[in-house]
Amino acid sequence: MIFDLMLTVILLPFAGGVLLQFLRFRDKGQKQRYIFAYVLLNTLLTYVLLWQGPTELIRVINFAGAKLDFSLKLDGLGIVFAGLVSTLWPLAVLYSFPYMEHEHNGRVHENIFYLFYTATYGVTLGIAMSGNMLTMYCFYELLTLVTVPLVMHTLTKEAVLASRKYFYYSLGGAAFAFIGLIFLVVYGDSLAFLYGGVLNLSQVGDKKDLMLFIYVLAFMGFGVKAAVCPFNSWLPQAGVAPTPVTALLHAVAVVKSGAFAIIRLTYYSFGTDFLRGTWAQYLLLGIVIFTIVYGCSMAVRETHIKRRLAFSTISNLSYILFGVLIMTPLGLAGALCHMVFHGVMKICSFFCAGAMITQAHADYVHQIDGMAKKMPKIFAIFTVSALALMGVPGLCGFVSKWHLAKAAFASDNVLAVVGVGGLLVSALLTAIYMLSIVIRAYFPGNDFDYGKLHGEICDPDWRMLLPLSLFVVLMVVIGVYSAPFVAFFSSVAGGMI
Repeated sequence: MIFDLMLTVILLPFAGGVLLQFLRFRDKGQKQRYIFAYVLLNTLLTYVLLWQGPTELIRVINFAGAKLDFSLKLDGLGIVFAGLVSTLWPLAVLYSFPYMEHEHNGRVHENIFYLFYTATYGVTLGIAMSGNMLTMYCFYELLTLVTVPLVMHTLTKEAVLASRKYFYYSLGGAAFAFIGLIFLVVYGDSLAFLYGGVLNLSQVGDKKDLMLFIYVLAFMGFGVKAAVCPFNSWLPQAGVAPTPVTALLHAVAVVKSGAFAIIRLTYYSFGTDFLRGTWAQYLLLGIVIFTIVYGCSMAVRETHIKRRLAFSTISNLSYILFGVLIMTPLGLAGALCHMVFHGVMKICSFFCAGAMITQAHADYVHQIDGMAKKMPKIFAIFTVSALALMGVPGLCGFVSKWHLAKAAFASDNVLAVVGVGGLLVSALLTAIYMLSIVIRAYFPGNDFDYGKLHGEICDPDWRMLLPLSLFVVLMVVIGVYSAPFVAFFSSVAGGMI
């Protein structure tokens, strides 16, 4: 029954999207109810699966030899990622309905959009429930294929170029990750995900430096989707996609799949006992600390709102990788906190940006002057998300940053302690690039002419406001009542779940 349920939640979004291409609906409302119904059903079935807890490894197909299995398994780490994905996806779909009504690509093009949009849900759950490196790699490659059409959706020159760049970068990253997969086949006891790693150290022998080099290659390969420097330029460029797509690219599906794959690679394949204290750990720590500061610095310079948020994502993803590379249970717990909490904060800020685009055609920071008067709900919500991303106490962003800093100081790793300085610089720069938007919206200046704002500019309808309001509730609840979340993440990080 567990196996059937796992296959169902992976395949149902595909099946629903394919069926959408053949069904005929009376009106747009009926079509939207159908899409929301099968996505919500998939989320409820996923919750049932998560409620039953971790599962044993289930082998689906054996390709050639004992190590080459296509297998599924739900462990603690998979529960964290699948829980995040399944919670945010129905809200994203609900938000997408009014947003896509502003797109002018025709009904058929919209049906194709939802085919790939919901298929991405199933593929991402497949990554979360993969039982070994081979299975995760297959779903990881499939994730690229189903998200490229989403980036290309508008079919403008910019969208085509962005999708092409995203595809090339992802393809190159997958090649590096594949090298890691091959070496795990040769030097690992299996490809299964086992907390502590699967390397056969007697086989590795005097090839430790070679295996460390392979780990760095695979890390950077998976790090393409996690937007690690210098492989991150595809992410701001992908902002040409519709906001429901960029929100999931930046908050849930693609970039978090990259971070999730790196966690698997580090803790469940190579193992931290093998990696801790080596040149590979220090090299990669240096790269992610640089990425943290680089992303925020670029966000301060950027005037396009969605690209500014994209650079913010680049920085925050390396927060997660920073926790991973501390290579302690405390570090991984902090990484999991930020992986989940950042997902909520960033999807909220992107959805607010999407509302500004649909309601006021505002793409750039200077275009939102005084707009809080016309869109008070959107800018109130955006302000909360800005404060959370800054790490203000009482909101979820503070919790994850606090645990990352605590893990760094407890690690006795000098470079990790230096990384805390990077976190502080990032917090300052985050305040600059987020609050500058808020200040311009609320305080445009005494000489500002509110008559410049069109009368039809207003807050969006409930389909946009409901998901945004729920995100605010989550940010506040997690911020003031984080203990259960942190306890669960700590259990996962300690290998107890």
